[in-house]
Amino acid sequence: MIQLEMAKIRVACRREALPDIPARMAEIMEEAKRQLRPGMRVAICAGSRGISNYALVVKCVVQAVKEAGAEPFIIPAMGSHGGATAEGQARVLADYGITEETMGAPVVSSMEVVRLGELDGEPRIPVYMDAQAYGADGVIVVNRVKLHTDFHGDHESGIVKMLTIGLGKHAQALAVHRYGANGLRDYIPKISRKVIESGKILGGVAILEDGADQTADLVYAPADRMFEVDHALLERSRALVAKLPFQETDVLIVDQIGKNYSGTGMDTNVIGRIMIPGQVDLGPQCRRIVALDISDESHGNALGVGLADVISKRLDDKIEWKSTYENVITSGFLARGNRPIVGDTDKRALEIALMCCGQPITAETARVARIPNTLHIGTLYVSRRLMEEIKDDPAVEQISDFEPIQFDENGSLAPF
Repeated sequence: MIQLEMAKIRVACRREALPDIPARMAEIMEEAKRQLRPGMRVAICAGSRGISNYALVVKCVVQAVKEAGAEPFIIPAMGSHGGATAEGQARVLADYGITEETMGAPVVSSMEVVRLGELDGEPRIPVYMDAQAYGADGVIVVNRVKLHTDFHGDHESGIVKMLTIGLGKHAQALAVHRYGANGLRDYIPKISRKVIESGKILGGVAILEDGADQTADLVYAPADRMFEVDHALLERSRALVAKLPFQETDVLIVDQIGKNYSGTGMDTNVIGRIMIPGQVDLGPQCRRIVALDISDESHGNALGVGLADVISKRLDDKIEWKSTYENVITSGFLARGNRPIVGDTDKRALEIALMCCGQPITAETARVARIPNTLHIGTLYVSRRLMEEIKDDPAVEQISDFEPIQFDENGSLAPF
């Protein structure tokens, strides 16, 4: 393999972190508390994304509900994640620190749903709600608002989507995903309106993160303002989201994929690959992507592994194909579950990628970048040629000297 030299760089991003999350939550939850009555049973919906300060935000919602004299309980609202099992979904929440012990409210996990009806007109998609939530006196969803990895529209990933794919559990995810990415874009809002019409939804806590993945804002939206708030925060998210500082690279090395980093394991908005027929890749162009490991929090669910061209054996050995296929088949985007070429070691995986870029690569010409995952891209490594191309970008700061890329005796890449 060519002897690559890489340097660490820092990419400036917009930082707007809230200084006091509990204070902000206490402020916004006053509106929610006015909707509550003593003795009400309130379902608080928590999802499966790696969201900064998520457990703290959920706990603040629990506290506010208790202060109003109501009785909170927490339900997983995450479609087919966690292997599409009640136990798996409770385990996902526990990984984020959301348990009965930490929250002071029971976590009630079930895959049972109630059918609320169906969409008017064609197609007549059934509308579902988690049975535990339907049995409550009110529901509050808690989710981050950001760009979706499958489609773009007025409502992408956020509190509106959680009303559909999350709160409707595996049954709703199957019913909507069969219509593809455009179906998600078009039918999620319609289904969510039907869910709100059930009268069970009190509102949602919408979380906005800045370019450094820190909590930038928190907004409570009662049911009649959820669409308005969701869209407004999505537009703010578009302006805040961090991006890689280049438009083209020969090889992108991703140290870890995982559901805690993105619903697709790797954020398609970062790597520039959607791999859904009819959807356009917006860049950057990464000729080859190498993925080396999967997070423990994913419990072997490697949805999105097919977005890579080459993976290491250590990643391949950790894949739990049953839960991966459950998630992939539910999504309908089968290519994202394909098993890439497997290199026996990290070194071999990178060697294969460099060999198969469609053009001769040398140590001097190689455009190679390395990121820890697709959620944390403020610090990364770049090769000499790539650094030469981005050095005039005022957002880029070189913070280490160039050094040869290092592997241990097992051929594993040195820790990030």
